[in-house]
Amino acid sequence: MKTLVFVTLLMLGFSGQTVPDSRAADESAMCESVKQMETGWNTKSGALFAKPFAEDADYVVINGNYIKGRAVIESQHQRIFDTIYKDTNLTLTVKQIRFLRADVAVVHVEGRRTSTTKELTQDAVLTLMMTKEKQGWVIAAFQNTAVAPRG
Repeated sequence: MKTLVFVTLLMLGFSGQTVPDSRAADESAMCESVKQMETGWNTKSGALFAKPFAEDADYVVINGNYIKGRAVIESQHQRIFDTIYKDTNLTLTVKQIRFLRADVAVVHVEGRRTSTTKELTQDAVLTLMMTKEKQGWVIAAFQNTAVAPRG
């Protein structure tokens, strides 16, 4: 019986690391991507903000506009960082990660943009579709939805 268990573990590719440990590492990498976006926003760097996105990422802006590709995400964010959102800060909090497959996950994030001007302060819910590629986890699709003020 011991031989059967050992052979089964070898066939499954057992390396001493359990699936939950692997998932924890994947979740940590996804959280780092979200942190990268937050850092990019708060340092006003379009390049840092766009870094976790796939080269051909789909991005739905909070106002419903659609943009395509990391280069456009970078340039459009740099434009708003240099103008309307130059005095804003962003806080992003990962609320849920759901694996659809071992290499595909949906990540829900709460966002809060703050500013000294009330009209630029906004809460949002972000939905990220992330895929595990050779270089690691990347954001393949991004949906930004404004949360209406309560009351």
